[in-house]
Amino acid sequence: MSKVTPLASNQITATDTITVELIEADETPAVVIVSWPVKPTVLHPRRFPDTAAVIARLFAEATTRLAGIKARRRL
Repeated sequence: MSKVTPLASNQITATDTITVELIEADETPAVVIVSWPVKPTVLHPRRFPDTAAVIARLFAEATTRLAGIKARRRL
């Protein structure tokens, strides 16, 4: 049996989402899965800085949530 804990998820464009999840299975070590868009994300150069900031915040949020989980229990 596996336990899936969402760490962070955000829409990076009108059609693309990045999701970060912690997967804990009984028989295997815990892993973090980052789900990227299937196809490349196409951005106008003017939109790139804002999109990069959204992705940076997404990973910061996931890192913070994972640290909180690790502080409460051993992974």
